[in-house]
Amino acid sequence: FLILKLQGAMQAWGTHTYEDYRPSNVFPTRSAVVGLLGACIGIDRDDIKSRQELNASFTLTVRADRKDNQVIRITDYHTVLDARKVDGSARKDAIVSQREYLCDAEFTLALEFNADAAYSLDDIKKAVHLPRYTPYLGRRSCPIHRPLLWNENAVIGAENVEEALKKVEPYGGTIYSERELPGSSPIRIRDVPMPTEVRQFATRWAYILGDGGDYVSE
Repeated sequence: FLILKLQGAMQAWGTHTYEDYRPSNVFPTRSAVVGLLGACIGIDRDDIKSRQELNASFTLTVRADRKDNQVIRITDYHTVLDARKVDGSARKDAIVSQREYLCDAEFTLALEFNADAAYSLDDIKKAVHLPRYTPYLGRRSCPIHRPLLWNENAVIGAENVEEALKKVEPYGGTIYSERELPGSSPIRIRDVPMPTEVRQFATRWAYILGDGGDYVSE
């Protein structure tokens, strides 16, 4: 397992949007993690093939390292002038939206790579160590506050992801895994990037072990 740490004053893990209201999930979404790793590798936004190969390379488990009552949610009233439409033409009206952020959240990611992965554990580890594009925590306004790699090695050998996470401080917290864990509860979440030019997402099963917080499900 490759272990990454996500820490920052603000994070935003976009979930189902209603155009002018853009909420954040309580844990990093799969599409956001693929985007973060893709930035480190240097995958351009329009390189759909490479993005899909990266998405298919690993199984994701996220642990929330701070309790729900330790993480503050804020909403920014956001206005944008001179924005562009999908076809590239200018908009005359201002775009008004409310964007939600998590403050002081911390997460541990455990990535388990497939044997035939297009991007291997070593590939991702090297890219995260020396990223080509600047990684950020969901939005460009959310910089990282520590190196993404857990430590210099950042690799843990274990029989399963639960055992791996038990070796990583702070040794507790709610787990959201693509692996079905003993005692976990399933949720359906739409955050899998699809191979389309327009941003579209498919659904997946995730399994919560712990209190789960106020997650946003399908």
